[in-house]
Amino acid sequence: MRLISENVVEVRRGSPVLYGGKSKDTGRIVFPYPEGAERERYDKVELKSEGALWSYTVQRFPPKNPPFLGPNTPESFQPFAVGYVELEDEVIVETRIETDDFSALKVGQAMRLTTIAFAEDPQGEPLHTYAFEPI
Repeated sequence: MRLISENVVEVRRGSPVLYGGKSKDTGRIVFPYPEGAERERYDKVELKSEGALWSYTVQRFPPKNPPFLGPNTPESFQPFAVGYVELEDEVIVETRIETDDFSALKVGQAMRLTTIAFAEDPQGEPLHTYAFEPI
């Protein structure tokens, strides 16, 4: 499985693991794990794989490409939920919400980390990213 970035998410023993950064000075956790010179100020940490839906919306029209990498023509686009999941005592993560029933989503409901295919690389192979789904 090809992932968007192993500094953001990886699959270990069949389960996804999401990474953030913990400030060496303050202990504050950020997501995603910082890149470049800022990375020196953080330790890479595994984030919780379950949390609570904090807020969400449904993307019902194709986003502009770029920066969106997924299908964005009227024929290929499928609406999707996007929102924030609060990982208790850690951080709030912006994420795709994997569900077939948008009306079943409720703020506060339990969510679990997963991966989804969202685009293809130049060779036509699926590119995966992290997402959360209702438990």
